[in-house]
Amino acid sequence: MRAGSESATARTRCIAPDLPNRAAARLEPYRLPLSRHARSRAPGPECGGMSAGPFSLRQAALFVAAALSVAVAVQSVWIAYSGPWDIAFGRNMLVGAAVVIALITNPAFNTIHPPSRAGHMAATALDAVLIAVIVAACIRFTQVEHLMEGAFYFFTPLDAWLALAGCAVLLEATRRLFGLPIVIIAALALVYCLFGHVLPGFLNHAGVNLSRAMENVWYGFQGVFGMPTGVVIRVVLVFVVFGVVLEGTGASDALIRASVALTGGTRGGPAHSAVVASAMFGSMSGSVTANVVGSGSFTIPMIKRRGFPAATAGGIEAAASTGGQIVPPVMGAAAFLMADLTGELYTTIALAALVPALFYYGSLFAAISVQASASGIQPVPAEERVKLTGRDYIASLHFALPILAIVTVLVMGRSPAMAGFVAVVLALGLGLFKRDNRRSLKLYWDIAAKAGRACASILVAVGCIGIILGVLNLTGLGLTFASVISSFSDTWLFGSLLVTAFACLVPGMGMPTLPAYLIIVLVLGPVMTKLGADPLAVHMFVFYFGVLSAITPPVAIGAFAAAPIAQSNPMRTAFVALRLALVGFIIPFIFIYEPQLLLIGPFDPLSFARVCIALALSIWLLNTGLAGYAAGRLGLPMQALRLALAVGLVIQVPMLQYALILAALALLALPGRLVARAAPATEPLSQTKGGT
Repeated sequence: MRAGSESATARTRCIAPDLPNRAAARLEPYRLPLSRHARSRAPGPECGGMSAGPFSLRQAALFVAAALSVAVAVQSVWIAYSGPWDIAFGRNMLVGAAVVIALITNPAFNTIHPPSRAGHMAATALDAVLIAVIVAACIRFTQVEHLMEGAFYFFTPLDAWLALAGCAVLLEATRRLFGLPIVIIAALALVYCLFGHVLPGFLNHAGVNLSRAMENVWYGFQGVFGMPTGVVIRVVLVFVVFGVVLEGTGASDALIRASVALTGGTRGGPAHSAVVASAMFGSMSGSVTANVVGSGSFTIPMIKRRGFPAATAGGIEAAASTGGQIVPPVMGAAAFLMADLTGELYTTIALAALVPALFYYGSLFAAISVQASASGIQPVPAEERVKLTGRDYIASLHFALPILAIVTVLVMGRSPAMAGFVAVVLALGLGLFKRDNRRSLKLYWDIAAKAGRACASILVAVGCIGIILGVLNLTGLGLTFASVISSFSDTWLFGSLLVTAFACLVPGMGMPTLPAYLIIVLVLGPVMTKLGADPLAVHMFVFYFGVLSAITPPVAIGAFAAAPIAQSNPMRTAFVALRLALVGFIIPFIFIYEPQLLLIGPFDPLSFARVCIALALSIWLLNTGLAGYAAGRLGLPMQALRLALAVGLVIQVPMLQYALILAALALLALPGRLVARAAPATEPLSQTKGGT
């Protein structure tokens, strides 16, 4: 570990020798990483300069990837400003560049140890072939589209095989970035498309040859370069760039400091600070991993110092960072994508997300407070609390002004893409007011490269999903699948919800939230709408479970990112995060049955109050029941009673809810000595029932 840290420090010192330590450290997450082999072959201990042999080739490839990443980031921002462009050239160019970036920065056989020279040469040759194939396939796409515009075009066998090869390379890039699950689904979709005519029952289709399959999946606009890819390029990527710019220019520093100051007087202290900071920054970044690493490297050590167990510290950060994507106004760019897909106004989407997000983070606050009380953790002493200065208030404008700009531009009636463009330009400009940033404009190159790589990962995932959607449209499997689910649930909405929730969690594991949301809502969304659910509530339902897949074992990328920082077991951290975020899995079911929780549909104040009061009581009873602590340690019968009441309160039957609300209020009104068993108040929760 120490050697790796020294290597990283040396690279930072080489690239930006005049930067203070704080700014230099912030540069490191934005660099294209050198492979272990490249670092070991570096000729110089500091700069690793160019030399003959494989190392120089690797450096050249990384420079190409960095340049392509910068180009993708700049192009994404320019598209937001200039509007739509040549569909036959733009989409395939960006997707092709994204695949090349993914292949270079995630080389084949990257995990072989110890690496051999022959192995690296073979990997380099393989990557070169894959890059040549994807470039040729994307160029051919443009040529075919222009030929089709001029006259009727007959696809040749070469067109079909080149497109199939392009799909294969796209799947390989997806595997390197996100693992096998989504790749297996896409590959099976292609196999089904070509050979589904031999299958029995409802899986049988009329038959599709390779030429027709590739005409739809690759050369048409129902597949890889179809509507989802277009929406992501037009609306989403600029906000991905915006999140990286905010983090890279240091806006998160002021946000974390303000959060620490605001929550210093609570029992949770730094844990509550992590919740506030991660909620706000996660809404902007849209990346769970980036949010965990960005804020968690600061908040997790503080949480541990206050006495929370390591796994709990990591779980708190993972749950808080994951939920950032459900927080308006940006919601990790999901608000704008959802508005585009549903035809609703952006303000409708943002308002719909507000109340559920407040309940989610209210539950996190409650869980942390109960945990802190049970563990005997006291608030930070007044003399040790962070005090905000005038300089801090000015620094906070770096984060606040771009958000205000987004809202202002949207209220003026301009497009979400234009709002993103204004926010990016403003964030870049405000970053120049920081001395550390001005002293190394190289920082902005690194930020652009990081932003381009983030955009590339989204584009690769959406392209892979395009393969699946193209097959579903061509074979009619989407309609067949929807009919099967509908008949399975037998008009039972709750059954469809369970199937959809599970379907969201599986492809969402290891993938960015937006692609996972796209594929599920386009395939299964119509089923729930047909069964009577509000369309916007359906989109929110799918999005919530796509978000929460980041802390759902066994993959749980958010928890696995937090565990090394917390120095805890990744799987245990994942289960802690899952328990803390449990309310997030319940809220979507509630707003499907009670859409007014999303502030949509007919509004009944009494009914709205009933739903909110029942949910608030359920949250408190659930957290105290799981922790085994209220005014003191709870016995098993009292824990069971609280958990039973918590479950009953979320069942959307009005008369039952009214009765259980009264029962819950009566339980909470009981004196503490009647509900708690004798136990020292300072006994660590990690050593008792309900501990973490």
